[in-house]
Amino acid sequence: MSSTVPAERLPIGQLLVNLLRLFRAELAARGETRPGVEGIRPAHLQVFGSIKADGTRLTELASAAGMSLSAMSELVDYLERLGYLERRSDPLDGRAKLVCLTDSGWRAIRTGRAIIKTIEADWAKRIGPEPFEALCRSMQDLLDELDPRLRQQYTTPPEQPNEPVRQPPPGTRLDPR
Repeated sequence: MSSTVPAERLPIGQLLVNLLRLFRAELAARGETRPGVEGIRPAHLQVFGSIKADGTRLTELASAAGMSLSAMSELVDYLERLGYLERRSDPLDGRAKLVCLTDSGWRAIRTGRAIIKTIEADWAKRIGPEPFEALCRSMQDLLDELDPRLRQQYTTPPEQPNEPVRQPPPGTRLDPR
């Protein structure tokens, strides 16, 4: 088995980091003028990309984003002032707080997902719909293999404010195979 990367592609880390950078820049640019996401800057995607449907501790958000606790706290404080997030007591540990999406936060997530659909469609046009879908499925398969529980932590946002978040049953795979 060869340990060198084929000359026709970058190493996986560079591929992932650069695609994420390009994706976030495009998401931010397309979201700048959209109602419902006022005040959200590219740095805030670190929060929205890591927060779980039922809330996440600040330390977990910082760790998932590879940021210091103080830097993540600044982002969360700002988004809390804008009304996208709130802190609630952790039901599993009354001393801890969870960072949770508000109704406005869920609306921002829905807006972001609509923008993401257009980005995906545009990127699929660049390499073709079938190769793009195969790429996404392969990345999902690898992620499921490396961390089988991760996908369950991200759920579909409620359609309307105050509607309960739809959680899949434990152990449920979210894509039919």
